[in-house]
Amino acid sequence: MNQLAVDPSRRTLGSSALTCAPIAYGLWRFAGTDVKTARAKVETALELGIDLFDHADIYGCDGGGSFGDAEALFGQVLTEAPELRERMVLATKGGIVLGVPYDSSAQYLRSAVEASLTRLCVDVIDLYQIHRPDFLAHPAEIAGVLTALREEGKIREVGVSNYTASQFSALQAHLPFPIVTHQPEFSAWRNGPLRDGVLDQCMERGVTPLAWSPFGGGVLGLTSEEALRQPHGDRLAALLERLDAVAEPQGVSRSAVALAWAMIHPSGVIPILGTQRLERLRECMGALEVRMSRSDWNQILEAAQGERLP
Repeated sequence: MNQLAVDPSRRTLGSSALTCAPIAYGLWRFAGTDVKTARAKVETALELGIDLFDHADIYGCDGGGSFGDAEALFGQVLTEAPELRERMVLATKGGIVLGVPYDSSAQYLRSAVEASLTRLCVDVIDLYQIHRPDFLAHPAEIAGVLTALREEGKIREVGVSNYTASQFSALQAHLPFPIVTHQPEFSAWRNGPLRDGVLDQCMERGVTPLAWSPFGGGVLGLTSEEALRQPHGDRLAALLERLDAVAEPQGVSRSAVALAWAMIHPSGVIPILGTQRLERLRECMGALEVRMSRSDWNQILEAAQGERLP
């Protein structure tokens, strides 16, 4: 039986000229440390071949920080070592405003992009993504400001995050260029994009899916005993058992198998790692070595959903 494996080659983001490694680095918890430590994280990721860095202007608010802290710290790293900029694809997101909570009006998105450029200490953002859909913003208005920002050279390409397939289509209908990425939550545990049309749409339109929380919000790292105490604990424990059954004979971590499971999907999923531990980054690169059968892949899904596929 043919074995499924992750394609380790570089990925093209949609129909753009941007290419990146098949695993990305997320900066949700990047803030709250010093520049030396932050630079070590960036350089380690680059050394491992991870070169898409995924920000959002809101990153930094957790853990007692402030809006923009993660971007600002990253900007300090690039100011100290500007040569790193040429080795990466720099992505960020905007459209969340604390207390509102969403604003994708033309005026706000323009101000958000310009603020991100300032904090990141760069002239252009490679990939700018709308963080969450704003039900009060007409897609034509969003498209208009994104088009203008792109023509002004402030952003290179556009993506969306947490959109439904129909929200994606509505925005794309008003853009004169293709959206290149779609960022849903996707993991072996939280696998809704398999059926809600998001991954199907990515394959239909040649859009690259970037998966946030590829470890299910951390639950895929629990012990079986800890899993049983979680909501739907029996299903979660069964899923961990199936992941371990694939991992152990190959001498790789459960995390590597969880990543590989998502990456093997034919849409070309790029998982975004949120870890701040360098050894964890290295461990996750084992996903590129994982092999599994179609039965393995489907049994992992069956364990997660708690029932056999029809």
